[in-house]
Amino acid sequence: MTRTAIVTGGTRGIGAAISTALAENEMEVIMVYRTDLSAARKLLSELPGSGHEIYQCDLSSPQEIGRLFEQITRQRDHIDLVVNNAGIGYHHPIDEVNYQSWQEAWKDILATNLIAPSNVCWQAAQIMKSQNSGHIINIGSRGGYRGEPLMPAYGASKAGLHSMTQSLARYLAPHNVFVGGIAPGFVETDMSRARLEGKVGERIKGQSPMNRVAQPEEIAHAVLQMSESSMWMTGNVWDLNGASYFH
Repeated sequence: MTRTAIVTGGTRGIGAAISTALAENEMEVIMVYRTDLSAARKLLSELPGSGHEIYQCDLSSPQEIGRLFEQITRQRDHIDLVVNNAGIGYHHPIDEVNYQSWQEAWKDILATNLIAPSNVCWQAAQIMKSQNSGHIINIGSRGGYRGEPLMPAYGASKAGLHSMTQSLARYLAPHNVFVGGIAPGFVETDMSRARLEGKVGERIKGQSPMNRVAQPEEIAHAVLQMSESSMWMTGNVWDLNGASYFH
């Protein structure tokens, strides 16, 4: 039976690489995007294989996530993999932003990076428990371990995501549902390329002894490996940071 995967933020950057890798391995991929329909349609047309779909959803809305899964389950009777990849992050140093901006940063980032994945996990767990099978993979961050001084809400959201991953892994293991995580360091994407080409670029690359940052395909490769992992590996959060940080 062909396996079906859902990838949030699945049409750009790391998410696009994940969607492509899964499609190349003969999965039917459901890609969730927020606003960029043209990018979603472009990737959909380029994916190998068949049975792929795109869905628009504002993941910060619990109601929209509920509707998303209602739509998907009307069309699909089996979900094998859910990848929580969508996320945001921006600078909000505590001594440079005003009180209102500080609150808005925490609200926005936690809503997208922690609360949204928790709601996606809830929806996925209901399906996978009834199947007695499935993999959930949450894309965290190196920042969830080392902290992010310029964007502390981002670091906190990813730390929370790692903790949630392990909590759900313990709870869902008796139902044969795998829950794991990937914690990348800096990755070169369209959104990060300007920083890498700017004055801090060499310093960012120098964090790794390889003097470079990750490519999206390297993160996608790890997701693919984890999606094929045995249940005994559930609860793992894999570090992918080019030996730039150990904990």
